[in-house]
Amino acid sequence: MSDGKKKNDGERVIAENRAARHEYFIIDTYEAGIELFGTEVKSIRAGTVNLKDSYCRIEDGEIFACGFHISPYENGNIYNREPLRKKKLLMHKREIMRLHEKVTQQGMTIIPLSLYFSGSNVKMKVGLCKGKKLYDKRDAAAAETARRDMERARRMSEKG
Repeated sequence: MSDGKKKNDGERVIAENRAARHEYFIIDTYEAGIELFGTEVKSIRAGTVNLKDSYCRIEDGEIFACGFHISPYENGNIYNREPLRKKKLLMHKREIMRLHEKVTQQGMTIIPLSLYFSGSNVKMKVGLCKGKKLYDKRDAAAAETARRDMERARRMSEKG
């Protein structure tokens, strides 16, 4: 590049919402940019983010992340924003309309799955999800236990 800027194509994960994978079936995933202020970005770089109990809401053709906590930046003084404020997500209008249609008609929800840096931009991976029932969670836990037991037995048979 002629302007001397170094392009960084790597993605660095900042935070993940592991509880979402336990509580929901993830039908589809989308990438969205986030509208943030400078002190929020600095706080995110420090890793003070919590995605637990967060969700997305569509209002007036725009999508917002709610319940997503960014701790105030230590050196931000008067420039800090409220940690739990609604953050606007940046997606194409047709993607938002498609999501809105599925949420209203099929009873699904939109959940933030992870937050990461794509180059110098902060991006959020959101998932179109359907809630799991208690028996679904039990089935998933039993399948994971069975997989671990088979893996353990395979390793023991290779050793002995």
